[in-house]
Amino acid sequence: MTRVAVVHDYLTQRGGAERVVLSLVRAFPEAPLYTSLYDAGGTYPEFASLDVRPLWPNRLRPLRTHHRLALPLLAPAFSGAHVDADVVVCSSSGWAHGVQTARRKLVYCHNPARWLYQSNIYLQAGASAARAALRPLRRPLVRWDRRAAGTADRYLVNSTAVYERVRDLYGIEARVLPPPPRLTPHGETAAVDGIEPGFLLCVARLLPYKNVAAVIEAVRTRRDARLLVVGTGPEEARLRALAPLHVSLLGTVSDAEMRWLYASCSALVAAAYEDFGLTPLEAASFGKPVAALRFGGFLDTVVEGETGVFFAEPTADAIASAVERLRTETWDRDRLRSHAEVFSEERFIAAVRAEVEELVP
Repeated sequence: MTRVAVVHDYLTQRGGAERVVLSLVRAFPEAPLYTSLYDAGGTYPEFASLDVRPLWPNRLRPLRTHHRLALPLLAPAFSGAHVDADVVVCSSSGWAHGVQTARRKLVYCHNPARWLYQSNIYLQAGASAARAALRPLRRPLVRWDRRAAGTADRYLVNSTAVYERVRDLYGIEARVLPPPPRLTPHGETAAVDGIEPGFLLCVARLLPYKNVAAVIEAVRTRRDARLLVVGTGPEEARLRALAPLHVSLLGTVSDAEMRWLYASCSALVAAAYEDFGLTPLEAASFGKPVAALRFGGFLDTVVEGETGVFFAEPTADAIASAVERLRTETWDRDRLRSHAEVFSEERFIAAVRAEVEELVP
């Protein structure tokens, strides 16, 4: 049998990339999972039952809960790690693709490193300290990143937008393989106490480039537009202070509660600069439309007029206008669900397995 190992940047949070890793491990259930940092309490509980093998930075306990502090260590950590497998599958947003192997390497690229190539989006206003810290590291990290990309035998990407970035940055013609929406209606549901159905929903890590502040501002004067925000992150204190009474920040919720929230919302609002963005597909699987930023991966996953509407920029006025358009349209729930099914996990697993089989002589 082909021996496969999976490598991921770090397992310290709950997001779309971590859900993709769970799908990769389902595709290769015997595969060990290598990562630089592992915080069992900060990421999805399913990882606790897997063969997770953290690299040496994990011994520095504070980095597990503040992974951005580890930035200077991650390139040498992955460059110094040798994984013995017939095929190493790297789930990478900038680090895991640098791991060493004597055999074949398949990279599933969520996006080339944002802090190197999209720092104007990733490090927005208020991040001057981060920009200053990155400045002396940028040039050597770009050289390292491009060498690491060149070691792959095959590149997969999650969206058309990332395909174009990989082509332009690395000269690699990758294959687009969209990830699946892991959270579907098929599972346990648990109501969130004190919340009545009919609210707008925003699901995002609380980071500047997710533009959650603009979503909150979009509903500030609309008392009839209740908004629930799911997610945690560095922006949490600022956003809580910004939120009016009809906006609630729920923090982290369980998958069962997340299913209830999708099933009970009127629509999703997705304003982030996303490379793919799973949440519109998750909402569609529950028959709910989305108001989404016309950017990146949303262009692959939202069908305008059928599964949602777009807004051109992440401003309060543009978002508010899109939400109003959502309310005036009639949405076909069966059409929404069938759209989500095109991106099923079964399709994703079959495609990844086929890619691995082609790499093994």
